[in-house]
Amino acid sequence: MRKMWIGAGVAAAGGTGFVMLLVVGVYLVGGDSAGGSGGEGKKLAKGSVPAAYQPLVQEAGSLCPAINPALLAAQLYQESGFDPKAQSAAAAQGIAQFIPGTWAVHGVDGDGDGDRDVWDPNDAIPSAASYDCSLASYVKSVPGDPTENMLAAYNAGPDAVIRYQGVPPYAETQNYVKTITTLAESFAEPETRVDPSEQAAGAIAYAQKKLGTLYLWGGNGTPEQGGRFDCSGLTKAAYENVGIELPRVANDQYNAGAHPGRDELLPGDLVFFSDDLTNSRAIRHVGIYVGGGYMIDAPRTGAVIRFDPIDTPDYFGATRVTEDGAKALPTTV
Repeated sequence: MRKMWIGAGVAAAGGTGFVMLLVVGVYLVGGDSAGGSGGEGKKLAKGSVPAAYQPLVQEAGSLCPAINPALLAAQLYQESGFDPKAQSAAAAQGIAQFIPGTWAVHGVDGDGDGDRDVWDPNDAIPSAASYDCSLASYVKSVPGDPTENMLAAYNAGPDAVIRYQGVPPYAETQNYVKTITTLAESFAEPETRVDPSEQAAGAIAYAQKKLGTLYLWGGNGTPEQGGRFDCSGLTKAAYENVGIELPRVANDQYNAGAHPGRDELLPGDLVFFSDDLTNSRAIRHVGIYVGGGYMIDAPRTGAVIRFDPIDTPDYFGATRVTEDGAKALPTTV
């Protein structure tokens, strides 16, 4: 539930004209200059990795040319959601989800304390990067993109990559390569402006129809709940209405695309709020940007879905949702 720094939102009355004016105006200003999304950036987006791990990921992610910090962050997020205590049913352990046999061979003493501890991110994160680079070296003679070949080797084994002279024709492996390279975009600071979302107008139109609806904690808008929503329930439903399936929780929705800067926001971007501006995992509120410094959001118990300003001390950042970005998110993190 978002702490409201400014008590009253903009009144819902006259909302249709207000939204359409903002949407048209911002797209006229921003549409031509948005440009392409460019390649993956080397610098991590602000707060995309928990502050405790950001220096480790930044350093380890620069270990070899086949990886970069955003790509390494995407792997860690996919594996464990940055949880150093994560353990899978297949006995994968720690923030990088090494199985014991792989750790025995590829685990490194990242912090130099004389101990290789799979549960210690100071060891596990450098080990994950070292393992990636080892795989990249093993398949370096294979034609094609070195990063994609490395990721394919991670998923299917280097022998398969060598045998097929590239990413093997396995659906699981091809999906893994696409998933990690796409997810990496949500951890990288964009080097160029981010393309507008094709589905933004439809998502806004859906949210606009819900103006005035009373908030409900855990609300998904079902008939049993009286069509009521909480913040992430509203954003999930708005994008689901245009064919994009988002996670239920706000801090996971943050990784559904690249992150435009405050001066690059366009209608339809998701905007996020947190008490900890160094950690995307601490995000606790989300709304849909409509332009002019305002969003549509479901703010808190006792309030209705309404317009609220985004420029508050707890503003964290924004995400430009894409279909590929949403599909790349793990089902559980």
